[in-house]
Amino acid sequence: MRGDLADIRLADRVFAPHYAVAMPCVVTRDAALEGSPGGERLALLGVGDRFELLELAGDHGWGIASAQGLVGYLDRTALELA
Repeated sequence: MRGDLADIRLADRVFAPHYAVAMPCVVTRDAALEGSPGGERLALLGVGDRFELLELAGDHGWGIASAQGLVGYLDRTALELA
């Protein structure tokens, strides 16, 4: 979760001004999951990895790298709806 947005699945555990339903996506090329756009690299996602998209902002999508259990930003051009 962020201070302004959380996954709807957390609504019974955390308060956020806004909640989003994750859109299941597939990573279409290797891409870095970052803590902030252009920031620290948290993981490298590969082709076929699952990403639960919660928000699109500019050139990045914010969401959950499913297998890694990490939340961060990913280049939106590396995502395709599943």
